[in-house]
Amino acid sequence: MIISGSFWRKTFVTVVAAVAFTWFFEATILDSKYAARFATLRESSALPTPGARLAFSATAYCKGMVTTSGVAVQTGIAAADPELLPVGSIVQIDELPPKYNGIYTILDTGPSVQGRLVDVYMWSCYEALEFGRKPIRLTVLRLGWNPRATSQGLMDRLFKRPEPSALPSRPLPQVGGSQK
Repeated sequence: MIISGSFWRKTFVTVVAAVAFTWFFEATILDSKYAARFATLRESSALPTPGARLAFSATAYCKGMVTTSGVAVQTGIAAADPELLPVGSIVQIDELPPKYNGIYTILDTGPSVQGRLVDVYMWSCYEALEFGRKPIRLTVLRLGWNPRATSQGLMDRLFKRPEPSALPSRPLPQVGGSQK
């Protein structure tokens, strides 16, 4: 009850507590800066995997009738470097103007689509020229045609049973025949 006796003691304890909380808060802010910087570096250098959110650039194209995969071009189709995003991949793009945000299927490639570039199909060439080149972040929903190469949903993570391990194989017994 020493603290409750004087106004100055209460003020002193309050100031010390405020300084201590501020000091701890600043330490957390510094940690957050480094974590954000590390996440940005990882986004720009990581290989695409299902569920990964990555930094890319987006451009637009309007020419052509058939994609590399043999599908007629239409809205919702994009071209990408097949070494990063193979044909059949499904990506979600969020950081474009609202008209272009959404889910795209990678069904095309091109000689000028190299590295971290996604080329979005647009019907209007004027619109494609106006689109220009924009930095984006995309989320890989599926990598290639393999339906198992998808990001896990909430229900899969909660209720998925572990797959049974493969049974050991052994050679079949030899019936009859000559022995050497």
